[in-house]
Amino acid sequence: MLVETHGKGLIGAAPCYVKSHSRGEYVFDHGWAEAFERAGGSYYPKLQVSVPFTPVTGPRLLAKSGPTEGAARQALTQALVQVTNDNDLSSAHVTFASADETNYLGEHGFLQRADQQFHWHNDGYANFDAFLAALSSRKRKTIRRERKEAVSAGIDIHWLTGSDLTESVWDAFFAFYMETGSRKWGRPYLTREFFSIVGAAMGERILLVMAKRNGRWIAGAINFIGLNALYGRNWGALEHHPFLHFELCYYQAIDYAIQHRLKSVEAGAQGEHKLARGYLPVTTYSAHYIANPALRRAIADYLKRERAYVDAAGRELAAAAPFRKDLAEQDQD
Repeated sequence: MLVETHGKGLIGAAPCYVKSHSRGEYVFDHGWAEAFERAGGSYYPKLQVSVPFTPVTGPRLLAKSGPTEGAARQALTQALVQVTNDNDLSSAHVTFASADETNYLGEHGFLQRADQQFHWHNDGYANFDAFLAALSSRKRKTIRRERKEAVSAGIDIHWLTGSDLTESVWDAFFAFYMETGSRKWGRPYLTREFFSIVGAAMGERILLVMAKRNGRWIAGAINFIGLNALYGRNWGALEHHPFLHFELCYYQAIDYAIQHRLKSVEAGAQGEHKLARGYLPVTTYSAHYIANPALRRAIADYLKRERAYVDAAGRELAAAAPFRKDLAEQDQD
């Protein structure tokens, strides 16, 4: 979706996709679709404004800075509503937007939604042990035990990036993805070709954390390397060993971020178990235009209760963070 003027050219844009399902989005509206369809409506197709497959917060209504910025943002907002209505779409969803952008859309009739992710923050740690030193004694011991047990069956861990990402490596990782994804999600979304494409296009920005035992790959996790953050995404395994999931997805990501001086690790949606591994709750936001008035009222009521729950859960989880209380008190002094 583009906004252009005769005098200034392109002044705004929004990445839009018409979708016939809700897979690969990480803002879960399957319940809305099922309820609407039980009532005789058709939830799909819908309009999605997002970065595909990537639950990372960022601008969604892209507007050129300067005197036309407000007009471009307003035009994009109005166009989302118009395109939805004119094309008989059920809804328009702007996901993983900034808080400011979500509030703006809320002022223009979009319903606001909040959710939580868990992010690890690098406090300038020199190494993994320095990070552990910031945790309570019990949590330090637990993580050390988990890391030791994760590789106790003769498992070696490898970091693969760039030219390391051969087609045979992608074959192995895709097998992990399909095995775990089929059990967890029912129908994995990404194709084998997808991994070859992203490997060829941006291999230097990809980190595969792979586990090998007895000379063969048995598990792996894919991460994308940003300017200041490591973004953890899919994982899978053919063999199941205690704590190997935590090692590949969480501890190795922290290790990599410390060594490469990245500010954070974003471990994706859901998973309160991440809290005990040093990942803290962070609120994410989305905005939703629902065309049908009855469905809009029902979802608005649901979101009001959901936002209250997310807010309360965030405070409760933050209070249960595994970091040493004496360090928190020093930070406040």
